[in-house]
Amino acid sequence: MKPDIHPKYFDVVFQDVTTDFAFLTRSTKGSKETITWTDGKEYPLIKIDVSSQSHPFYTGKHKAIDTGGRVDKFRKRYGQK
Repeated sequence: MKPDIHPKYFDVVFQDVTTDFAFLTRSTKGSKETITWTDGKEYPLIKIDVSSQSHPFYTGKHKAIDTGGRVDKFRKRYGQK
């Protein structure tokens, strides 16, 4: 492999801003903000809007909404006769 063509890969903390849920993982994305993790070390902090703790699919608040009767319209058009 060619040297110096791959991005740097290091430990970072992702924090969900709506639930304050945070997890430590590895990423190529960096940040100027830092946070002290439970192990006492400082890591770059990346704030995210949605995580598994706030996403409706994972929290059980997922609702299937049929806007405008699209399913009924499809069934009328292409349903069995």
